[in-house]
Order: sequence, then C-alpha cells, then structure tokens
Amino acid sequence: MKLNEFFIEHPKVAVAFSSGVDSSYLLYTAKQYGAEVRAYYVKSAFQPQFELNDALRLVDELSIPIRVLTIDVLSLEKIANNPADRCYYCKRIIFETIVKAAAEDGFSVLLDGTNASDDAGDRPGMQAIRELSVLSPLRECGLTKARIRQLSKEAGLFTWDKPAYACLATRIPTGETITAEKLRATEAVEDFLFSLGLKDFRVRRLGESAKIQVHAEQIGKIIENREIILAELKKYYSAVLLDMEVRK
Repeated sequence: MKLNEFFIEHPKVAVAFSSGVDSSYLLYTAKQYGAEVRAYYVKSAFQPQFELNDALRLVDELSIPIRVLTIDVLSLEKIANNPADRCYYCKRIIFETIVKAAAEDGFSVLLDGTNASDDAGDRPGMQAIRELSVLSPLRECGLTKARIRQLSKEAGLFTWDKPAYACLATRIPTGETITAEKLRATEAVEDFLFSLGLKDFRVRRLGESAKIQVHAEQIGKIIENREIILAELKKYYSAVLLDMEVRK
C-alpha cells in the first residue's frame, strides 16, 4: 500500500503528534493527500517545552488544527515508580487520552508515526498502540526512518533532520522513582547544553551525579566549555561525568 491509497481509505484521521520526524511527515502527507486531519499533542512532565514549541510551529506552517492535551503522568504509581514496563503504561494513558479527545471531536481513526525501521520487539509502548487499534501508516507502507527524513527534506519540513529524542523519563534509571524535580533538572541542563550548540546527546542521572553522553565529534566542545558546564550542572547535581564510550 502507498500513503495516497491509505488516505483514500481513511479520509478523516486524528494523528498522535509528538513533533518528531515521523509524526510530522505523517501530518504533512495527510494534508497533501486531502484527508481531514487534526493533530493531538499530549503534554506531560516527560516532554520538554521545545517539543511543544516545535509542534505548534509545524501545525502553523501546515495550517492543520491541533489540540494540546495535558496529563499528570506522575500521579500514576505504575509510571512514577519507573518499572521496566513504564513505557507501556505511559503510552497506554497517552493514547487513551487522545482516543477520547479525538472521539469527542468526531474522529474515529487514530494514527501514529511508527515507521518500518522501528523494532516492535524493542518498543513496549507499541503493545499499547496495538491494544487501542491505532494505525501506523508509515510502517504499513514500508517507509523507513531514512526515507522519511529524505522525503521530509524534499517537502521542506524543518523537522527533517531533527534528532530522535526519547522522553525525559529515560534519563532516570529503571526502578528509581521519577519526580518532577528530577525531570526539571534534566530539562534545564539539556536546554543549557543545547544552547552551546550540542546535538543528539543525553544527560543521564546516576544517583546524584549527571552523566553526559555525546557523539565523539562533540567531546571537544564539552572540554572547551568545561568550566561553564560544571558551573551550570552543579546547580542540580553533585558531580558531572563524561561518558568516554560516547553515543553511537
């Protein structure tokens, strides 16, 4: 199946929109192929503000309506306690929230941006998507992440080269309780490192320490800015570590 054929079969769709590469391209194609489409963005303590900013920018550029929904993920023990299957429970509540809101707006078909490169066996959240009958047209149509980036660039979408960004909760070790304070610290220090020009990095929590993970070519920038990085990160952490194994 091709995407144009998918939208002929599904002319009215809601899209679970994260502002990432995949769901951004999905929104674009839905509009291009004439579907009636609405975006649904879920804001929680796990999403940094820049993701919502990107979401609002893209729907404005595409002239697509959006509904921003807010959920309190930390009020749910199965999420805040950070078990190994936290992602399942989080995805479940996110998509249940979107399904309900979309139904209120008259949309019975919900899409997500899962692509053909995503490994279902390594994505516990995908179980929740299947349980709620969410459709994944990019995956169904065999579009890989690399192809989606290429097509997004050709379409002029600013998201085409946006790095993958896992939610803030992934910076906290499994089994360690997630708190709003820990999430705010992560967002603050990652925003600071973004401001220095770093890309596609992580600041992981190890006890009261921060472990910075960057690609090999960015280690020099970390060293160059060592003193200001230490000063900023030590507002939130007792020690700052640099992972010499680097991100792949």
